[in-house]
Amino acid sequence: MTDNLPTTFDAPVRIAIIGGTGISSLSREGYTPLANLTVTTPWGTPSSPILILQTPHGTPIAFLARHGSHHEFTPSEVPNRANIAALRKIGVRTIIAFSAVGSLREEIRPRDFVIPDQVIDRTKGIRPFTFFEGGLVSHVGFAEPFDSKVRAIVHKAGVEGVLQGGARLFEDGLLICMEGPQFSTRAESNLYRSWGGDVINMSALPEAKLAREAEIAYSMVCMATDYDCWRIGEEAVDVPAVMAHMKANAENARHLMAAVIEELQKEEYKDVVEAKHLVEGSKWGCSTADAGKSKEALEKLEWLLPGYFTPASQ
Repeated sequence: MTDNLPTTFDAPVRIAIIGGTGISSLSREGYTPLANLTVTTPWGTPSSPILILQTPHGTPIAFLARHGSHHEFTPSEVPNRANIAALRKIGVRTIIAFSAVGSLREEIRPRDFVIPDQVIDRTKGIRPFTFFEGGLVSHVGFAEPFDSKVRAIVHKAGVEGVLQGGARLFEDGLLICMEGPQFSTRAESNLYRSWGGDVINMSALPEAKLAREAEIAYSMVCMATDYDCWRIGEEAVDVPAVMAHMKANAENARHLMAAVIEELQKEEYKDVVEAKHLVEGSKWGCSTADAGKSKEALEKLEWLLPGYFTPASQ
């Protein structure tokens, strides 16, 4: 489908879908492929080419496969900075990210979907997690890690009947993001439950943090595949079981994607889609004096956020 597509696209693309485990492509009737982009960033190359498609209403959207076109990147290996930087560069200001998760709650069954509103970071510091380093520091607010305006739109789009086969959509949830690629121990799983965790994955961070630094409105849709390993008397999660539920979730993810994109195209959400509420958040978080800003850091950030950090003397 992508071999003969153009490798450039001139118009800005405001909406992006990041596909997680089980969703490595976006194919839907009425969506026309327009271009397949390979964007080289100061932080490397994204995990997959960025496919540009046009919706039936004429809106261009971007699709990127988080783990690579053939699922070749572990959660710890995903080039998150390159992914987010490349999407920002082509004009993206709103990201809907999909991820397979384990359920930490009886009421959240495999094949249910959750739109998390909070996250606890249990990654181990081996993933590059900021654009602001090496000579330029900016502290960006992250109290609400998933954009509330976009989350509300996603929930509105997921009305009854969008998800098939008895799957349900939960509006809020506390997401635990662990390192992986191994699953939790039972002790860890029960610890996360005691913290109030609802679902667990390996992909939300630093993706959500980097999106916030890039001033992109980011929301995640979590697709439950298992009960992690906390249930007494039940087999611990294993890969074959996870893969079976992921296959069932994939079609529902496509239904929800289409409904969300349909909603986002409405004129009333134009400012949300363009993330007007996040503009200059990273700029005013900068605490490095001009004299301390390194040339390398300035060059990288000028590529990502043009005009934000250039010293007044330049």
